[in-house]
Amino acid sequence: MSNKTISMLKLRQVIRLYNQGKGTKAIAGMLFISRNTIKKYLHIFLSSGLSYEAFSAMSDLELSQKFLVAAHPEKSQRQVDLEAQLPGICRELKRKGVTKEMLYRQYIEKYPEGYGISRFCGSIRLYLAQHRPVMHIEHKAGDKMYIDFTGQKLHLDSGDGSKTEVEVFVAILGCSQLTYVEAVASQKKEDLIRTCENALIYFEGVPLVVVSDNLRAAVTKGSKYEAVLNESFACFAEHYSMTVLPARAYKPRDKSLVEGAVKLVYKTIFTKLDKRIFYDLSSLNAAIRVALEIHNNTPMYKREYSRRQQFEEIERDVLQDLNPIRYELKEQAQLTVWKMDIYA
Repeated sequence: MSNKTISMLKLRQVIRLYNQGKGTKAIAGMLFISRNTIKKYLHIFLSSGLSYEAFSAMSDLELSQKFLVAAHPEKSQRQVDLEAQLPGICRELKRKGVTKEMLYRQYIEKYPEGYGISRFCGSIRLYLAQHRPVMHIEHKAGDKMYIDFTGQKLHLDSGDGSKTEVEVFVAILGCSQLTYVEAVASQKKEDLIRTCENALIYFEGVPLVVVSDNLRAAVTKGSKYEAVLNESFACFAEHYSMTVLPARAYKPRDKSLVEGAVKLVYKTIFTKLDKRIFYDLSSLNAAIRVALEIHNNTPMYKREYSRRQQFEEIERDVLQDLNPIRYELKEQAQLTVWKMDIYA
């Protein structure tokens, strides 16, 4: 790689071999350094006007100051300007209908002497890769809501010293990462549907898709290709004009966002409730809501904005309208009817 920094020992070897009459190809083969890197440092050496003896007499610190600074010049003003705009540009890309070409036109209007569109788009890709080193998924505003239950459970005190475990439901919007948390009695379909509905009410809107883990209350039969949905949950999603998209079996990245949200919930909510005693779900959920608001309004890691701010700016206006009629659960039962003898 031509931009790779080499050690001062390697630098001394390069200049010594060059002084001995070796060509760049031979030096590259002997030191296992790319020819472009060798050419770069030879150019600095020849431009400096130093003799080989003066070069050899310099300390490693002096060589570093002279060669490495020259090899990595200061950023140009237009590069500084573009890098300052990248966080805001990447946030705007989450809006529906916003493209890189649109953002480039805005950029070039503000900076007429700025980079071309290929360098502009390449800088965006590099910025995203540096901030999401494993995998980057573009979450469009109003697109998806991810749901799951936490692995750890909270407890209610019965008053006689015994404790009852309760489940904790988590929902998160993919774009703004606004989060909803609620404690419920179980993971049954009735509790799952009701908490999902409460999440939509909290978000004051409906996303296009709800991505669920392979919960029995949501998915009757999991599959890598075509899962069978629970009929009640599918009817609930239809009532609110959502599409259910179950996470594929053995594909944890399909729901990595909510998995990360669960870990944050442990840190920001569970830790605040550990030493408190609750006797019913309503008081527990009231305490959860207080901690949840703090969580949603705290600036995100390495960001100057919070989940709530990002939701208000980008996602609120693109969510679908809530159905004014709340969903009513249907009870189903299978019965056996005995054959009657009408002639008896």
